[in-house]
Amino acid sequence: MPQRGNYNKRCRIIEAATQVFCRDGFIGASIDAVAAEAGVSRQTIYNQMVDKETLFAEVVRGITERSSAVMIETLATFPEKPSDIEAELIAFAMRLTRNCICDGDAIAMRKLIENEGRRYPELFATWRDYGPGKNWPAIAARFARLARAGEIHLDDPDLAARQFMALISADLPESPVPGEEISDAALLRAATNAVRTFMRAYPPKTAIPARSRQRETA
Repeated sequence: MPQRGNYNKRCRIIEAATQVFCRDGFIGASIDAVAAEAGVSRQTIYNQMVDKETLFAEVVRGITERSSAVMIETLATFPEKPSDIEAELIAFAMRLTRNCICDGDAIAMRKLIENEGRRYPELFATWRDYGPGKNWPAIAARFARLARAGEIHLDDPDLAARQFMALISADLPESPVPGEEISDAALLRAATNAVRTFMRAYPPKTAIPARSRQRETA
């Protein structure tokens, strides 16, 4: 039981520290503020985390691990053999946005990077090395498979994946705060606009005029 209690206490400290760092920044955040938010003593935090830098690194590591796991789960729902490519990509874009771009962890990390990324880049080493950005190239592989199946037409899957990610973020409300939910209507509107624009750039091969296809193979 003591080990379980220590684990729960550690989780509570990291959750409180995430809120305090997002609100006050690394410089402005204090161990006292984290202790008050977590309902523990200042000494308990030092016993668990040693110092503020270690606590911040634990916050980044926790967000990184959770975000990467959610990204992998969401990528597993990518439409591999779509019967309606546009509708299924819109549904996927909504899941990707809700789960990986507008979830609490992603919003918190953007806030932390915005506040501290320039001054303390070393604090985000874990995020750069293992964050969900490292998983996004997997979308390129999935687009490449769709292209081989004739569902879309593209020459550069990596470019298509980057453009897809940019498009689905383009119409989202700016700078949501942690705890603020984006409505399903807003997610659907952003996803629909993104996928329709994407499909105009990368239409099914059957939608490309025969003359254009002949020029490509000439």
